[in-house]
Amino acid sequence: MKTIDELLAEGVAGKRVFVRADLNVPLADGRITDDGRIRAVLPTVKALADAGAKVVVASHLGRPKGAPDPAFSLRPAAERLGELLGADVHFATDTVGESATSTVAGLPEGRVAVIENLRFNPGETAKDDAERGAFADQLAALADVYVSDGFGAVHRGHASVYDLPARLPHYAGYLIANEVGVLKKLTEDVKRPYVVVLGGAKVSDKLAVIDQLLGKADRLLIGGGMAYTFLKAKGYEIGGSLLQEDQLAAVTEYIERAEKTGVELVLPVDALVAPEFPDLKTKAPASPATVAADAIPADQMGLDIGPETRKLYASKITDAATVFWNGPMGVFEHPDFAEGTKAVAQALLDSSAFTVVGGGDSAAAVRILGFDESAFGHISTGGGASLEYLEGKTLPGLAALED
Repeated sequence: MKTIDELLAEGVAGKRVFVRADLNVPLADGRITDDGRIRAVLPTVKALADAGAKVVVASHLGRPKGAPDPAFSLRPAAERLGELLGADVHFATDTVGESATSTVAGLPEGRVAVIENLRFNPGETAKDDAERGAFADQLAALADVYVSDGFGAVHRGHASVYDLPARLPHYAGYLIANEVGVLKKLTEDVKRPYVVVLGGAKVSDKLAVIDQLLGKADRLLIGGGMAYTFLKAKGYEIGGSLLQEDQLAAVTEYIERAEKTGVELVLPVDALVAPEFPDLKTKAPASPATVAADAIPADQMGLDIGPETRKLYASKITDAATVFWNGPMGVFEHPDFAEGTKAVAQALLDSSAFTVVGGGDSAAAVRILGFDESAFGHISTGGGASLEYLEGKTLPGLAALED
């Protein structure tokens, strides 16, 4: 794929450059709670603007139903982008309508505009090729060149991700090029020992990647809500902990495969439990208790890995040469259940390994819990995209950039 450096060498002064970013940031009461994804696209946007391009930034945010919804407006993201750039960012109140057309037409060289949430138009996510293509045609009319830099969306076959690049000269932005380079280090010529830490709520979200990693990783450390389905598959009592009963057969098969292939599959040995899910708004104390992972009381639910598991997992990371981490170890948003996720993050920092934090909640946890992002080898901006890449899937947004 061609990169933005090649585009800049060709010259972009006066050209309208459409940048498909990922500004899908978390909002609370209309305010951004984590601007990591906006900061991630800054190098690309700034380089284009500094070179005299008319930069048109587009993204989705949330899951509106194909129609305008103020709750999912990109205006807060546009304002934050302007603050980070140190320059006013123009904002179009629609995607391909009068506001977008006039905003782009009046955009001076070296300036940036953001158009409204792409998913306000049903053509963005349409299953019908013709409907998606028609929207892509309208987007293409706003630009001369396409730059893909929204890694968090490249696993979606959406109009702005997959169809639009076919209609314009297309290039990979700095973020995309960097993400792909890092993921190749996890799939091609991996330095060993290769340790993978997987957490998060649902084991079903990780089944395909576990299937692939059982043939590639040296160790798999399992935490988060998904761990309790593994513990149940081993016959343990898990009380009221999260359980995906329909995944027990698959998990049992993975446990058996790990034993046969020599992959070290490590499960929690203890857990922090409470009688109910904690209040994440008030952060009221939840009075957790520590119990053995095979003896969670019937009236309690596991909400974080326990202190012995934290030590165990840290010891399994110490000698690694490569570590990939995706998914928190517990309900890290509540202080009573954040220690497991903190322990894994700290273990990565203490390791001399090449460390990759695989986007999504893991990346958010690193920032929310106060860790220095620059101390990790790489923090991905796309949890789902990272996992699908590791699964060996073809990602539509990357395939569209190939010439």
